[in-house]
Amino acid sequence: MDLEDIMSNLLYRWGRAAARHPWRMIGAWLIVALAVVGFQASAGGETSDNFRIPGTEAQQAIDLLDARFPAQGGSSGQIVFAADHGTLIDPDNRAAVQATLDAVASGDNVLGVTDPFDPANPTVNADATVAYSIVRYAVDPPGEAEGHAAIAAADVGRDLGIEVELSRQIVNTATRAEGNEAIGLVVAVIVLLVAFGSVIAAGIPIGSAIFGIFIGLSLIGVMAGFTDVPSISPMLATMIGLGVGIDYALFVVTRHRSFLKEGRSITEAAGLANATSGSAVLFAGVTVVIALAGLRVAGIPAIATMGLASAMAVAVAMVAAVTLLPALLGLAGHHIDRFSIGGRRSRRAAANAAANAALTGGMITPTETLAARWAHRIGDKPWRYTLLSLTGLLVLAVPVLSMRTGIADDGVSDSSTTYRKAYDTLAAGFGEGFNGPLTVVVDSPSAAADAATVQAAIQRTPGVVVVTPPIVNPAGDTAVLTVIPATSPQQEATTQLVHDLRNDVIPAALDGSSATGYITGQTASFIDISERLSSRLPLFIGVVIGLSFLLLLLVFRSVLVPLKAAIMNLLSIGAAYGAVVAVFQWGWGNSLIGVHQTVPVSPFLPMIMFAVLFGLSMDYEVFLLSRVREEFVRTGNSRQSVVEGLSATARVITSAALIMISVFASFLLVPDVEIKMFAVGLTVAVLVDATVVRMILVPASMELMGDANWWLPAWLDRLLPHIDIEGTKVAEAYTVPSAGADGSADGAESGDGDGDDQETTPDRELVPVG
Repeated sequence: MDLEDIMSNLLYRWGRAAARHPWRMIGAWLIVALAVVGFQASAGGETSDNFRIPGTEAQQAIDLLDARFPAQGGSSGQIVFAADHGTLIDPDNRAAVQATLDAVASGDNVLGVTDPFDPANPTVNADATVAYSIVRYAVDPPGEAEGHAAIAAADVGRDLGIEVELSRQIVNTATRAEGNEAIGLVVAVIVLLVAFGSVIAAGIPIGSAIFGIFIGLSLIGVMAGFTDVPSISPMLATMIGLGVGIDYALFVVTRHRSFLKEGRSITEAAGLANATSGSAVLFAGVTVVIALAGLRVAGIPAIATMGLASAMAVAVAMVAAVTLLPALLGLAGHHIDRFSIGGRRSRRAAANAAANAALTGGMITPTETLAARWAHRIGDKPWRYTLLSLTGLLVLAVPVLSMRTGIADDGVSDSSTTYRKAYDTLAAGFGEGFNGPLTVVVDSPSAAADAATVQAAIQRTPGVVVVTPPIVNPAGDTAVLTVIPATSPQQEATTQLVHDLRNDVIPAALDGSSATGYITGQTASFIDISERLSSRLPLFIGVVIGLSFLLLLLVFRSVLVPLKAAIMNLLSIGAAYGAVVAVFQWGWGNSLIGVHQTVPVSPFLPMIMFAVLFGLSMDYEVFLLSRVREEFVRTGNSRQSVVEGLSATARVITSAALIMISVFASFLLVPDVEIKMFAVGLTVAVLVDATVVRMILVPASMELMGDANWWLPAWLDRLLPHIDIEGTKVAEAYTVPSAGADGSADGAESGDGDGDDQETTPDRELVPVG
């Protein structure tokens, strides 16, 4: 038996067994969920933003400080003070500042707190209305407990009449943004109600996806107990996991209902739906998992972990779609179409039934659906639609040419957050650069003398406001200086300043000595992250595109189909990148989504978004082209195969895309700018892929190439294994046995007593044809 037969038959048996004994499968999932939640409670951990960047200058400096100068290592954040009345040196206000500092210093893992009124190193502005104190922690980064302790300490000062705000480094884990996925779920329910016309049929995909994301997030919590998991990971995993989970379930439920309409029994329909659409779900899900796990190529552990966390959410959603979902379908039984919306006998319902029947190979005439009429229109003028769609995609992608990656500073955060208030207060009191200080580390046997030379050289550099005197470790071989730029952390001038200091100023100052100078700090580290990811992006894209080409070559046994798919993937993702640049970097309409400044594109976005969209586009590609291929093999008519394929899949692809768009777009309400970027990028990408690419460019280009779409050299045809991604062999290899002489079926199902013996028609084992 070929691999394709083994997989399809295995999925068929899984689906059938789950539908026959639904409570057993549901019980097994509940046991798994309880085990995962219990393991998370005992061994799990909290997310943290400990971004190690092996091999970079910023990381070398951090490692040097940890080894030689622990007092300057670890992590730090700022407490910002402002006077509501008078100045901070007024007795009452100064006492409030001191009370806050005492409360902070008493917290766990606090190494020290600087005094803003220290005569040797004051950190108060000229008119004494704004001051800041640096808190150093023994843990990197501070955890949720440290964040809550600092928030409580800030309240001490506020109660005494001064303004006290905390930088993001202190409170990041204690003030995580909450998602708004409930809005996306509401829209998804509406779309599913319209698509299925039934409350139960619409609720099953939602229930399966929510249960899957619950387990996926618990697994991320377990992973956080063993490694550093970025704080953005749970929200990103929720966004992706919900989207693909509902989509995967939609495909399987659609096929299940179509088999029921053919007169097949419940368990038989569930088994065949699993063997057909379930195969496509596994294919699409595995490609997303591989692409997300491939983020390890970035060379940054935090990015690799972020990708793995999202991959786990997708993997759980994928497994749930082929195991838990058939159980829910078996439990629903023939009640799946109950609580219908708008009447089952309406003309629209009849048209929907015809479209559903087409999903299983049932023939419809080209004029019976809007999609078929649209396919004929494209087929009549393929050059026009090809050129129009290509032009539109290229225009949308134009902004990519000016993309600049970088980390958005807190100046674009929600104005109600304490770290945004701290940012604004520091900028008003000291200047923009105070929000992104650079740390210079000098490694030298005579660190004091060499650091003084470096200080003088940096102070003369344009774009530098001030350089603090060097602090030398007890051994005298390591010194630390703080550089305050004139520009904010996210501005391009700050990035250029870091490069100038690294490449020219510091090397020239230490020329002729054995000393080495490094630049680190949050701003420098994020610059290194951005440049590392940008340099690895072409390699990652090349690997992913190459993988997609090979997979589609195996599935469709064609050279041109995977080649076109690779090009179209690049075009649709390029359009999504362009939209992100236009909105966030150029500022087009950014105020509509709660961003009031232009910001660079997050360095994490291009690579992670490409990994996600690669799998999603493969999903739609397989779903559409497998039907086109099926019709072409049956009829040999290229034009008709495109019409039938588009007509059969357009409604489901559109519904799936609307669900995915609603889930992604709901995250636009999250205050975090990076999450907003992902929401815009993923929303635009799915919209473009499901409309311009699948509904226009694919049918138009296939019409132009005709039979050449399926060309494959004979020698390659002999080498490639056969993969039946839609499980059509299983569907064709079995048929329902004819009724006996008395009119009854050849076998009757006997329930096992767990509540699944509810069928109104006998359930029969499928009998191989021939």
